[in-house]
Amino acid sequence: MNHLPAAGIRRRDFLKTAALGAAATIIGPMVSADLAEAQTGPATGPFRARNTDLEEMTIGQLQASMTTGRFTAASLARKYLEQIHRLDQSGPALKAVIELNPDALALAQALDQERKISGPRGPLHGIPVLIKDNIGTRDRMSTTAGSLALVGAVCPRDAFLVQRLRAAGAVLLGKTNLSEWANFRSTRSTSGWSGRGGQTRNPYVLDRNPSGSSSGSAVAVSANLCAVAVGTETDGSILSPSSYNGIVGIKPTLGLISRSGIIPIAHSQDTAGPMARTVTDAAILLGVLAGLDPQDQAGVLPGRKACADYTIFLDRNGLRGARLGVARKFFGSHPEADRLIELAIAEMKQRGAVIIDPADLPTHGKFDDSEQEVLLYEFKSDLNSYLAALGPTTPSRTLHDLIAYNEANREREMPFFGQELFLQAEAKGPLTESAYRSALEKNHRLARTEGIDALLQQHQLDAIIAPTSGPAHVTDWV
Repeated sequence: MNHLPAAGIRRRDFLKTAALGAAATIIGPMVSADLAEAQTGPATGPFRARNTDLEEMTIGQLQASMTTGRFTAASLARKYLEQIHRLDQSGPALKAVIELNPDALALAQALDQERKISGPRGPLHGIPVLIKDNIGTRDRMSTTAGSLALVGAVCPRDAFLVQRLRAAGAVLLGKTNLSEWANFRSTRSTSGWSGRGGQTRNPYVLDRNPSGSSSGSAVAVSANLCAVAVGTETDGSILSPSSYNGIVGIKPTLGLISRSGIIPIAHSQDTAGPMARTVTDAAILLGVLAGLDPQDQAGVLPGRKACADYTIFLDRNGLRGARLGVARKFFGSHPEADRLIELAIAEMKQRGAVIIDPADLPTHGKFDDSEQEVLLYEFKSDLNSYLAALGPTTPSRTLHDLIAYNEANREREMPFFGQELFLQAEAKGPLTESAYRSALEKNHRLARTEGIDALLQQHQLDAIIAPTSGPAHVTDWV
């Protein structure tokens, strides 16, 4: 997660002074509650939003406004849709939203009627949410991973996390743009670009990289185009764009949030996760998204369980006595980012954390090749299974079909980069091959028993501090 480094500092004011938008990231009970809610305030950067009554409003504030009658779910939906029109479709043209839900206002009006009769279902009742365009919905919206090849494909059902959002009373405003195929098409791809949605732009510096692959979800939250959003991550796709756009992102434990109904890369690493402007809002959304799905094998493993309310772990004094290790081998890629991380570390130490420096992973950099091998094998297998489930009316039924589509539509799909990863994945065999099984075993051994487990045992750590490709984050390993 990313949150403000000191109580009382406005999120956008902080980002104005720190161009990288760096902040400390921490997951779980070690979050300090007085950092959880950002103050409301005027927008800074290349544009100024006109909906000042919505600027930086939290889920709690939006719910209070609906309780008092200042807003309704329908009026909130209209205001956010107006915001999308002004900032995303015109004005700075952020291109964070790839498609709007034509039923959003009708859904909001029905939720308003329900509130009058029986009260709110919970904290997300009537709250406008955007979800990444690789998360399946059985409605009038497409689910394409940003590819023109899947426009018009019909999902057989809502993704499990979408079912949970609907049950919680969230209003799905639409789908967000992303790095096409979650950034797993080319070795030289551009973060935030898709053939269907174009180039998503960083709302703070319009000509800078928004990072990916959950670019649209991060930008939409940062620019107040929704209250909260959902992204997905295989390797940095929630944490990195959250850092670049100055918001909170959580990559949960594998299986805590169901992957069923989401266009996959690799089942051994994929997960969805919340993206929000405050730690509290991210915790609220996590509680709604988390749930064990019988269709997701990772979610039914022994010992796996979900919590209905993660806000109970927002402890004002949670950093006191926490042992945080600094993974120094991840530092050095950007001096300004390193400087800001050091400020965050000093702040955490002042709040009572015990800093173990250095605390490097014993297996750092030793399994990059095997990780890529696993991703290529699983991408072909998992994507073919997903496409086959869409039914015979979908033109592209296999990865081979997608490769052919991209070749036939080069001007629209490959004007800037190719599909090297698609071709490498297509050349792989089934998951029964020894090359895949050996690479997966190596990943597990170097990441677990010889990696994290060894480091935790050596230093008795609660968490590791390391930079993402952008600003700092802290990852909870326990």
